[in-house]
Amino acid sequence: MWKRSKVTDQTAAGQTGIKKKSKVPGVMITQFVEELPEGMSTPDFTRKPIALTIQQGKCAVFKAIVVGTPTPTVTWGRANGEIHFHPDVCMQKYDEISREHTIEFPKVAPEDADTYKCFATNEYGRAVCTVALNVIQVGFSKTKELQKTQVEAHLGPHRISLRSKDDGTREEKQMEPEEKVWEILLSAEKKDYERICAEYGIKDFRHMLKKLTEMKKEREEEIAEFVTHISTLKHIEVNDDDCATIELDMDLKDPSSKLFLYKNGVMVPFTTEESESMKHNLKQVGKKYVFTIKNLGSEDAGLYSVDVGGINVFSTDFKVPEVDFAVKIQEVKAEERQDALFQCVLTAPTNELKWLGKSTPLSNSEKFEITVSEDKLIHKLIVRDCMPLDAGIYAAVAGIKSCNAWLVVEADKDSASKGKKPTQKFTVSMPETKPCDLQCPPKFLVPLKMHTAPQGYECYMSCAIKGDPTPHVTWLRNNISLNTNTNYFISNTCGVCSLLILRVGSKDVGEYKIVAENSLGRAECSTKLTVRGTSFPE
Repeated sequence: MWKRSKVTDQTAAGQTGIKKKSKVPGVMITQFVEELPEGMSTPDFTRKPIALTIQQGKCAVFKAIVVGTPTPTVTWGRANGEIHFHPDVCMQKYDEISREHTIEFPKVAPEDADTYKCFATNEYGRAVCTVALNVIQVGFSKTKELQKTQVEAHLGPHRISLRSKDDGTREEKQMEPEEKVWEILLSAEKKDYERICAEYGIKDFRHMLKKLTEMKKEREEEIAEFVTHISTLKHIEVNDDDCATIELDMDLKDPSSKLFLYKNGVMVPFTTEESESMKHNLKQVGKKYVFTIKNLGSEDAGLYSVDVGGINVFSTDFKVPEVDFAVKIQEVKAEERQDALFQCVLTAPTNELKWLGKSTPLSNSEKFEITVSEDKLIHKLIVRDCMPLDAGIYAAVAGIKSCNAWLVVEADKDSASKGKKPTQKFTVSMPETKPCDLQCPPKFLVPLKMHTAPQGYECYMSCAIKGDPTPHVTWLRNNISLNTNTNYFISNTCGVCSLLILRVGSKDVGEYKIVAENSLGRAECSTKLTVRGTSFPE
């Protein structure tokens, strides 16, 4: 049995604990509590990873088996730097049959050589062991040099600092794709790396990580010349008043240092005063800097960069999706303690619709329920158990389009009532209707738009149609009906007709037409789809 030591240490969770020895040599256990509850135990290793010396390009695997009650959570770390989990670099797995926790390097590289740590943690303690990975490098070859040259062509220059003028500004020029992707990666979160690489055609993920680490170190050294501390970097966000903001907290070494805003490498003029005529505005409150872009339009899409003294400190990529509201949210009246429903329909499928209540972003909670239909066209917001304080303007934001409506909460006249009423959940304010003939021939409210899609990506086409009786809709490509073609997903919801191509290929190029017919008439609308290759040459 191990002997208990009274020496304490600081755990990863910030807790002090009692150090203990494991039966397995090289494993250190830290107990977080003085006495373990009956039936509970601290984590321990029954099998720890063994050191590896392996040739570059081969597969390397560390394996561990842990025990403990409750079942420990297993994590991995390394002494120098971070582990980047990606199918091309490193994968973490667990085999329920063998109970083995592993990390696997499919093609180990020289930069993977390091001392690795395996942590097993539960609420009563933590066990940790270390293991070394040594990599034997393969000799130089012309083939490898050629591969490196090709990767550099994909990734562009290693250093992209663009300060070149005496006035502390960068040289104004439209950014090349190679420059743009690096600025995006330098300010992106790790979870977005893979998506960005796929979007810009970067296929050597490991090489990208290595270069990005080096560039971040250089960028931090450059920023340190002007900024003591920088935090709370909020990427561009659209508000319900047709404005977008970029927000960051900075502690400048010299308060008189100049700030510059660029879009795709070209300087954007802005004012620090409240001005109706200026599109771009900077507001400073203490150490918080907020850039505002007013009167949003599709032309405002691009890469925005904030510079201090000519050094880029933050970049954010603003994309404007082709989406609008086919049906906007309407005013809702609800009695006190009842629920209220806001609902809208979009012209194109959208995963993330932003809901705001009195200019405050809303998320799913006991108070608010946000749902979206399976085709991602119908979005709903339910305000639960309405109180007078909930009354106000609510808004939905999709891309750069927004709509808003009032929630009116009527006071409960029955003062003796308690708890939520089991009666009608919500009511929608509608004008008094009079008998009338609403029949009309088909009409396009939102027509089809031109589409240029990258090969292998999804493509959505959509339009909004009005008609009574409800029109029968037919999709055609090059005048051939697609309604029975299983390669295309076609839907019609509340008059919003959409067509989805999961993976666009050369076979999908052509003219697309939608025909709407009812007993009173016929209407048609057409567009063309072109397919482009990847962003970078193979």
